[in-house]
This record gives sequence, structure tokens and C-alpha cells, in this order.
Amino acid sequence: MDIGSKLRDLRIRKNLTQEELGERVDLTKGYISQLEHNQSSPSMETFFDLLNVLGQSPAEFFTEERRPQLVYPVADQTEFTDAERGYTLRWLVPESNENEMEPVCIDFAPGGSFKTFEPSPAETFIFVVKGAVALVLGTTRHEAKAGETIYFHANQQHQIVNAAKGASRVILVATASYL
Repeated sequence: MDIGSKLRDLRIRKNLTQEELGERVDLTKGYISQLEHNQSSPSMETFFDLLNVLGQSPAEFFTEERRPQLVYPVADQTEFTDAERGYTLRWLVPESNENEMEPVCIDFAPGGSFKTFEPSPAETFIFVVKGAVALVLGTTRHEAKAGETIYFHANQQHQIVNAAKGASRVILVATASYL
């Protein structure tokens, strides 16, 4: 394990300079640099002080980090169908509501509509894969057909409805999850 690099990564994630970290644990910027380049070894007390400022326990620090999952198979997706409203919603990435972006796939039956959402700080991107949909944003209706996109700030009440005679499908990505 490269302890110096791991300390450096934690410091950077906390948006601290070497000097700022050093001030918080009463060490010099030069000594922090030596630690990060594995040119020096801290005492246990100093090491624990560093971890405390960096917001990690020793157990967390020494636990090998799992590589983040980059590919999500269909089996990992969660699906919800609202037959009454005429849509099926698939969360494409598990726990994506904990991330900055939440990608979903929505299949609309003829006449289907997604629920109405209240204003939020989110930005929303919609790619129409098949059919056509309408975004009702406030009192204005915006339509897009297959191959077109919609991008909007969700600062007004809004709803997505199927605007095609047949089925429609969209990929929707929202920030500040509100789905």
C-alpha cells in the first residue's frame, strides 16, 4: 500500500493544501510533502491526527478501496410499472439517486404520462429513443420526437407525457435526484 499517495489523495479530496493540512496538525508543509512522497514516516500519534483531520478512521484508511463499478448489467436495473398512468420506469444504475446524476429509462404506453413534479433545483436531460413525448413545463408544452432531446431546469411544475399514438421511450438524466 502506498500510504503517501493515499494521504495525498485524501488531502486533495478534502480540498486542503499541504500547508492547510500541516497547520491543522501542527506540521510543516515540507513534512507533509515528505509524507506524501513516502520520504518520511510519521509517528502513530501524528498519523492518527492526520487521519482525524482527513475524516478517516485507521480501519477505513487501510481497507483496500473497491474499484468503482463502471458497467451495470440489465440484471442490476430496478423496474417499476404504474399501469394506471401508463409507464414503466427503469433505474439504469443502482443507487444512482445518491449520485449527482440519476439516469432512468421510461417506457410510455399509448396515452401514458409520468407523474407531475413540483419545482426543484434539478436540471433534466431527456433523449427520445422512440415515439414522441411532450414536456409540460409550467403552462407551456414542448414536444420532441425520436432522436431529439429536451434539456430544462426543473424550476417550475413539470410533467412528461407520451405525445405519440403508439408507445414511446426516453432516457432521462436528472441532477439533484427528484424521481
